[in-house]
Amino acid sequence: MRAPLSVVIPTLNAEAALPASLAALYEGLEAGVVRELIVVDGGSSDATLAIAEEVGAQVLQVAPSRGGQLRAGVAAAQGEWILCLHADTELSPGWSDVVGAHMARGGAFAGYFRLGFDRGGVAARAVARWANMRARLFGLPYGDQGLLVSQVLYREVGGYGDMPLMEDVAIARALRGRLRGFDHLAVTSAAKYQTQGWLRRGARNFWTLLRYFAGVSPDRLAAAYRK
Repeated sequence: MRAPLSVVIPTLNAEAALPASLAALYEGLEAGVVRELIVVDGGSSDATLAIAEEVGAQVLQVAPSRGGQLRAGVAAAQGEWILCLHADTELSPGWSDVVGAHMARGGAFAGYFRLGFDRGGVAARAVARWANMRARLFGLPYGDQGLLVSQVLYREVGGYGDMPLMEDVAIARALRGRLRGFDHLAVTSAAKYQTQGWLRRGARNFWTLLRYFAGVSPDRLAAAYRK
């Protein structure tokens, strides 16, 4: 029987973070959970593609748009289940048991992980606490918490939109009432928070979310976000 899980990772110049993310996935291969790894690149100019190819990933190259990249990766996936991860997210040991147990319960619900940061102290814990509360109370996990979803449920809700930003919020809203949080940690990079400032980055993310809910297009939000 073939392993049930396809892992999809969108990338863009991710050479610094990608090796740790990929190393954490070996556990799933050894446990017989992971069927394939699909890396969908949006035009990297660094060693991202070489790193992905070295570990035997299927590499797709498409236009840069995280939603579009995820959509292309899922379309190519052959597993009954999909695990979408950011390139700078590292699943903590034991994740394959958690994922395996969820898949065994059937595909009625999608799942996501509890967020943590790889550094940052008190500020990092505060931001992670807010993110986990937002996911639990409002059903809005972000992409750095991962998304585990069956192919059937993914197709039922329409999948990821081809959008450069907020694709994670859009699919979470489509999955409203059908999301379950795992009490298991996904550790993401704090690099952008430390560069921009924890308060500034957090406020910027919250403002972007409010603007999206107010109807501002993802293209306009992405253009503002990159500035």
